[in-house]
Amino acid sequence: MPRGIISRRLFLGQTLASIFALPGRAEPPALQDGLRILEAREGKLMILPEPGQPTVIWGYDGAVPGPLLRFKKGEEVKIRLVNKLPQPTSLTWHGVRISNPLDGVAGLTQEPVPPGGTFDYRFTPPDSGFYWYHPQVLPFFGEQLARGLYGAMIIDEPEPPVADRDMLVILGDWDLDGKGQIKEFATQAAAIRADATDHKPLVTVNARAVPVEEVLPPSSRLRLRIVNACSKHMVIVFAGLAPIVLAIDSQPCEAFAPAKNRIPLGPGARFDVMADLPNDPGADARLSLFGDDEVNRVLLFFKTAGNRRSPLPAISSLPPNPLLPTRIKLESSQRFNIGIEPVASAESQTAPVPQDQQAFFTLNGKRYDGLAEPPLFSAKRGTPLMLGFTNRTKIIQAVHVHGHAMRLLNDLDDGWEPYWRDTLLLAEGKTKHVAFVADNPGKWAVECFMAGQQVRGMATWFQVT
Repeated sequence: MPRGIISRRLFLGQTLASIFALPGRAEPPALQDGLRILEAREGKLMILPEPGQPTVIWGYDGAVPGPLLRFKKGEEVKIRLVNKLPQPTSLTWHGVRISNPLDGVAGLTQEPVPPGGTFDYRFTPPDSGFYWYHPQVLPFFGEQLARGLYGAMIIDEPEPPVADRDMLVILGDWDLDGKGQIKEFATQAAAIRADATDHKPLVTVNARAVPVEEVLPPSSRLRLRIVNACSKHMVIVFAGLAPIVLAIDSQPCEAFAPAKNRIPLGPGARFDVMADLPNDPGADARLSLFGDDEVNRVLLFFKTAGNRRSPLPAISSLPPNPLLPTRIKLESSQRFNIGIEPVASAESQTAPVPQDQQAFFTLNGKRYDGLAEPPLFSAKRGTPLMLGFTNRTKIIQAVHVHGHAMRLLNDLDDGWEPYWRDTLLLAEGKTKHVAFVADNPGKWAVECFMAGQQVRGMATWFQVT
């Protein structure tokens, strides 16, 4: 299959750069000791339309999303996190197959960065791809993410495919009070009880109210880098254009058209998508959001105007990642089954479970206290692993595995899906299996990525020795 090659940006569009358009390189950073400074601090953001008031947020460099971190393949990432928050924090590099000491999971791979403290991250990502960064410190992770602490990182391919507009689409949700301010996270028990309410958080794209309109020439080719920073499962629906998926969870896949032009986005999931706008002037296309218990809404609205863009080659696959195995020896794999249950059904019913603990979960019948010892399991480096996850709860679980890319196994045979994942969506009452090679030594977190679940027993770890 032919692959598109480009050595420079061919087309800049006939409109002003929007909040979605990505520069070819990140803006020149503030440096200290040769490291890019990234401050976690308070800021203000205009989320609600006027006459609404600015919302006080926490952001990297006081902005949401945080600064785009963009590097060439093989370039070293050099970041100094400066914590100007009233809570300890950290930085994790979601989806990067990183060296374990730099994974940023506080309490497991590093100490939390205290208020006023700093931590230096220096690493060279092994793979090209679209990633994002955010805190990873318990019990504050859910609150810090909900207040806006997240940003995007791109490791460019040596020869990126042709695209007229490279666009970042970060889905976020905001639980605001009547004054347009983020509701307080008073206690862990209060956060658990909030899950049972019928409040509807405000969904934004790149922290902006939707829908947002873009005007581009007919036939323009879009590259959309989509990430779900919300705490719930979403579905993106395309209308007026035919999306082609190039990569999932940062890893290239054989290019394919998603069924019914829909893309399911679990919490933390990333999709790299290309699509061509309609050929005729005056046409329109849109990306809409279908969410669980959400009102369907348009996120992005595209209109075509002006002269038609000259024809482009057909959209084709990105080169596969040569560092990932082409085959996983399932027949010689080490196998672990992990059952997820609510406390009330897993523990003895001889004594009532306290009200503020009824939303807690167990893994294989055991309640895990954050990332405490011992590991869920251990494996020697190079061992093929097969993990089975069974969801015995009444909610969807999104299980994220750090440091590795996994193959989702087929339910009916011994094959696997033609893409890599680092997060697995588990529907109520369902079992899914994944396989990967434990090729990255260290202590690696396994967690539910739905904010708040980690402090309820849905955070543990495994060790590769």
